[in-house]
Amino acid sequence: MCRREIADAGVGPLATGAADDAGHARTAQPRLRRHGVASLFAAFNIADGTVISQIHHRHRAVEFTKFLVAIDKAVPTALDVHLICDNLATHKTPTVNDWLAKHPRFHIHFTPTGSSWINQVGRWFGFLTDQLLRRGVHKSVAALEKDVRDWITAWNTDPKPFARNKTAEEILDSLARYIARISGGGHQ
Repeated sequence: MCRREIADAGVGPLATGAADDAGHARTAQPRLRRHGVASLFAAFNIADGTVISQIHHRHRAVEFTKFLVAIDKAVPTALDVHLICDNLATHKTPTVNDWLAKHPRFHIHFTPTGSSWINQVGRWFGFLTDQLLRRGVHKSVAALEKDVRDWITAWNTDPKPFARNKTAEEILDSLARYIARISGGGHQ
C-alpha cells in the first residue's frame, strides 16, 4: 500500500485567454497552475494485480481510516490483510491504532525510516506516472482525479500482478558482478 501525491505531475496548462480561478484573464503563454495537492491512496493485490484506491485532498488519520474501511469492504473477510506503509505519523495515530485494534485481520508493516524501497505498488505508481501523468494535460484537479480514477478502472479490468523473472541468487550474483566492476574501476 502506498500514497502518492498526484498533483506533483501538475495540472495542465491553461489556454491563452482562459480565465484563472479568480476570473482573471490569462493572455500570456500557457502556464502550469496548481489547485492543491491530492493524495492517491492505493493498495496493490500482489496475487492478482488489482488495485483498491481512493483520492483525498488531505492525508490525515481520517482519510487513512476511510481508506482502511474501503480495503476492509473490498477484501474477502476470510483473508488477512498485510499493508506495507511508510513511517508517516498519520499511519500511527490513536485513531488508526484504535481502528486496527478492532480489525485484527489487518497487519501493518512499516518500511525503515529514511529507506529507499522498491515494492510492487511503487512499480504500479510508475506505470500510472508513465502512462497518464507524465505528459498528461489536466485543466483542473477534478479532471486529473477523474483521469486517475478512469485509468485505475481500466487497469483493474485487466490487472497484471508483477512477477520476478530472476531468482534471488541470480539477482545477488548480478549485484556482486556490478560491485566488482565499479569498485575495481579506479573510482575513489
